[in-house]
Amino acid sequence: MKQEFIAALAEHIGAEQIFLQFDERQQYRYDHWSVKHCRDWLGEAITTPGCIVKPRHSGDVQAVVRISTEYGVAIVPYGLGSGVCGGIEPSNEHLLLDMGAMNQLVNIDEENLLATFEAGMNGLVAEQAVAAHGLTIGHWPQSIAMSSVGGWVSTRASGQFSTAYGNIEDMLYSLQAVLPNGELVTLGKAPRAASGPDLRQLLMGAEGTMGIITQVTLSLRRAAPCRRYSAFYATDMAQGFTAQRQIVQADWRPPVMRQYDNSEVARLFPSYLRDNSVLLLMVHEGPAARVEVEVAAVTAIAHQLGLTTADSAACEDWMTRRNHVPQWRDLLEQGWIADTIEISAPWSAINGVYNDAIAALQNVPSLVNASAHSSHVYRSGINLYFTFACQPADKQAMEALYFECWQQVLAATTAAGGGIAHHHGIGRLRKNYLENDLGAAGVELLRTLKRAVDPNNYFNPGNLLPD
Repeated sequence: MKQEFIAALAEHIGAEQIFLQFDERQQYRYDHWSVKHCRDWLGEAITTPGCIVKPRHSGDVQAVVRISTEYGVAIVPYGLGSGVCGGIEPSNEHLLLDMGAMNQLVNIDEENLLATFEAGMNGLVAEQAVAAHGLTIGHWPQSIAMSSVGGWVSTRASGQFSTAYGNIEDMLYSLQAVLPNGELVTLGKAPRAASGPDLRQLLMGAEGTMGIITQVTLSLRRAAPCRRYSAFYATDMAQGFTAQRQIVQADWRPPVMRQYDNSEVARLFPSYLRDNSVLLLMVHEGPAARVEVEVAAVTAIAHQLGLTTADSAACEDWMTRRNHVPQWRDLLEQGWIADTIEISAPWSAINGVYNDAIAALQNVPSLVNASAHSSHVYRSGINLYFTFACQPADKQAMEALYFECWQQVLAATTAAGGGIAHHHGIGRLRKNYLENDLGAAGVELLRTLKRAVDPNNYFNPGNLLPD
C-alpha cells in the first residue's frame, strides 16, 4: 500500500483505525469457505489484504470509499467472516473494511416493532437485545453466533424458522449503505411502497459488490407464548415431501419443518433410527390455541398420507444442538474434505433433484458420505441441504474432489429444474453457475447494473459475477 494513501486515510479517520501489521492482516485472508481452510491446512500460500480499516460509523465508511477511489484502491467489505462460498478473497492491493466495530443497537421501536442495528452487530447479540423486550427477529441461521446483521442482508440469508417467519428479505424494513461514489443512501421508509423499483434489492444479495451496508432496520415479532413439537416417520423422501407440501399448501406454517433422509437420521439422530425410514421434524409456535389446532391438523395430514408418529423428543434434541457443527480443520485432520450444498426446487422437481444428486455423488471417487435434508418450505417448493465428504488417500486430491462433488450436485439440480443457491449466496464458489438461474440475459443485466453503480469495479472485485 502506498504511504500517501495510508496517510490520507489516517488524516480522515484516524491512524488507530488502520491496521498494517502482517499478523493482523493474516486474520482476514478468507472467510469460512471450506476450500480456503483446506489450502491453508495444506500449506498453500493465500494472499493477504494490503491493510485493514475498522470504521466506527457511516462517515468513516464514506471517507474510506472516497479516498480509496481517489487512489484507485479496491475495497473488500468484511462482516464477521461466516460466509461459506468464498465471498472474501483480498489481495495485497486491496483494502479490507472490517465492519465489526460498527456493532451497536441504534434503536428499538416497540410500537412499530422495528429495531435498527449497525451492520457489524453480531446476530445473536442482536436477537438477545430485542428478546430483552419480549420480541424476536425470528431469523435463526445456523451461523447466528458468528454472523453479522449486515452480512445477513448482503447474502440474502435464511434462518431455521423461515417457514413461518420468512427469510431476511421478509424482515428487512430499511437499510443504509455507502455507494461506490461515496454517497450515503437510505432505502426503505414505510411498511410497503410503490415508489418505483425496490432499490433495497440492489444491495440484498450483492455480497459487497454494489455498496457497503452500514445500518439495517428489521421488522420484529412478539415472542411466541407457546411452543410444541411433532415428529413423523416417512417411508422415503418422496412421501415426506408430499406431506410437507400438503401441510404448507393447507396454510399451516410450523416455523421449522425439517426432513432427514435415512443416512442423516443414522448420523444425526441414531437414537431415533427406525429401519430405512425418513424423519420429519416440526416446531410449532404462536398463541396456544393456534398451536393446538395446528399440531392436530398437521398430525391428521401426516397420518392420512401414511406417515407414522415419531418421538417428538427428536425435535428437542435438534433444538439443543442445532448450531453445533464440526470445524473444517478438525475434519481435515481426519483426512476428510466436506461441505454442504443448499439448493431449492419446485415440488414437482424436488424428488428428482434428490435422487439424481445423491446418485451423482456416489460416482465421485473416495466419497464416504452423500446425504440430504430439507429445512425451508414454501407453498411452491422446498429446499434441500446436501452434505458430502470425501476421504482420499492422497490429501492433494482433496480440492479436486471437492469441486467434483459441487459440480455433480449443481448439475443434477439444474437439469431437474432447481435453483443453485437457496441461502448461502454465490461468492466465488457458485459464480460460474449463476447463468443457470439468471440466464445469459440476466447475467448481462447484473453486469450492466454493476458497471453503472461501480464503473471502476472497486467494490469486492472478483465476487458474485461470473469470470
